[in-house]
Amino acid sequence: MLLILMSVGMYMLPVKQAAAAKAGSVYVIPVDQPIERGLTSFLERGFKEAEEMEAGLIVLEINTPGGRVDQADEIAGIIKGTEIPTVAYVRGDATSAGSYIALNANKIAMAEGSTIGAAYLVDGMGNRIEDAKMVAYWKSKMRSAAEMNGRNPDIAEGMADINIKVEMPEIGKTKNVGEIISLSHDEALKVGYADKIADSTNEVIEWMGYSTNDVFHMEQTFSEKLATFLTHPVVMTILLFVGIAGVIIEVIVPGFGVPGILGIAAFVLYFFGNSVAGFAGSETWLLFIIGIGLLVIELFVPSFGILGIGGSILLIFGVVRAAYSTSHVALSLGIAVTSALVAIVVVALVFKERGIWNKFILKDSLTKEQGYVPVEDRDVLIGLIGRSITPLRPSGTVEIDGRRLDVVTEGGFIESGRLVRVVMTDGTRIVVEEEKE
Repeated sequence: MLLILMSVGMYMLPVKQAAAAKAGSVYVIPVDQPIERGLTSFLERGFKEAEEMEAGLIVLEINTPGGRVDQADEIAGIIKGTEIPTVAYVRGDATSAGSYIALNANKIAMAEGSTIGAAYLVDGMGNRIEDAKMVAYWKSKMRSAAEMNGRNPDIAEGMADINIKVEMPEIGKTKNVGEIISLSHDEALKVGYADKIADSTNEVIEWMGYSTNDVFHMEQTFSEKLATFLTHPVVMTILLFVGIAGVIIEVIVPGFGVPGILGIAAFVLYFFGNSVAGFAGSETWLLFIIGIGLLVIELFVPSFGILGIGGSILLIFGVVRAAYSTSHVALSLGIAVTSALVAIVVVALVFKERGIWNKFILKDSLTKEQGYVPVEDRDVLIGLIGRSITPLRPSGTVEIDGRRLDVVTEGGFIESGRLVRVVMTDGTRIVVEEEKE
């Protein structure tokens, strides 16, 4: 009996240890959007929460077309930096930088119809990058990720570089120069780039030895969803257009209020989206607030455009600083500025009578109705005869037809009480000479 009990105890001990090794909740994190800073922030939060919950497994549900290489590298660092086992479940496509993320997980499972690979570098316009240094760097990152988990590193290089040849005898294929490797789920399993073909996340969890009764599916918060929407290139361009047009229209055609409110609201949404996504820091908000402040001050304290120009420069610098990519924001900003200028010109023409430039234009007219009397034409005085009231030395006063006029002589002296005749006028100047009696 003692021997039996000892045998049972020795058998049960490793079973309990194995069960303890698989204890813990499962944290499922979706990777189903382009790889950019917002996704990195999302995964940082997810891994932190999983560690705080002492999760036993993290499942990354991957379906992404790829994205920024630098952000994929940061995400890979997050995956490698956790002590929690990770499995990448490719539900759709793990292409470009998405394949690099999958390769950094401890295990890879794939759904039927999914693909992995096609990780060559492209620029912001989708054109393939051929810079040798950049390709070599990216190829080395892919190779290292594959080697880390015991996968054929040559295939990883073939996913990133079209200029190499890779033999894949397991599937009877050869990648030739000019081609790129993209594996189907079945091919990935045969060459060791997938460890399991699964129909669902629950099947992946059970395959990894965990219970499906304690699974937490991470979701984006409302702020993160809003930030994802606001940082979409099209939405970002619209916000910049409304912001630029609204603020400038309010400056040049003050008094409406609506364009200014819409413009500031658009800028607030732009900076909010980029801030939540992790692109913009506190310094961009500071630039935005100071820029708007200078533009508001310009409305009340005319500075010949100095404050307005300074505020505009700070706003533009803040916009560029807040975006995740200078090239992307340059394109959006260019389109927005061009469209805004057209809108501003149209508004300025329609409401030209209310423009701020009217403050610098004197519109008062000296009319008879307002009590102003125009200067008379004094040429009609030529030839008229009057009498000097004061001595003319050479200037003095004469009376002509009952009117007292200031006159000058041509240089001579005329005593008072003498007859004089107007010989010339020049503006308000009346020239007389003595008339013989």
